[in-house]
Amino acid sequence: MDTDLVLTMGIVLLALSLPSLLSAWVEGRLSRLGTLMIFVATCMIGWAVYTQPKGYVFTEIPMVMLGVLSRLIN
Repeated sequence: MDTDLVLTMGIVLLALSLPSLLSAWVEGRLSRLGTLMIFVATCMIGWAVYTQPKGYVFTEIPMVMLGVLSRLIN
């Protein structure tokens, strides 16, 4: 699988886990799904960064995500 795609999926999954965690925190309970989503997203991002030959620079991540989105649309 393409590392850019895995990085993008990990970032999106990380962003989607935040409402679940915030909702559970406000209600005073434990969010198992949100915690699992953060764990999987962190693993995906870590794998993408580790296997990318030249690595990722923080400033190029938006362009990587736009590239994945444009490949998905076309």
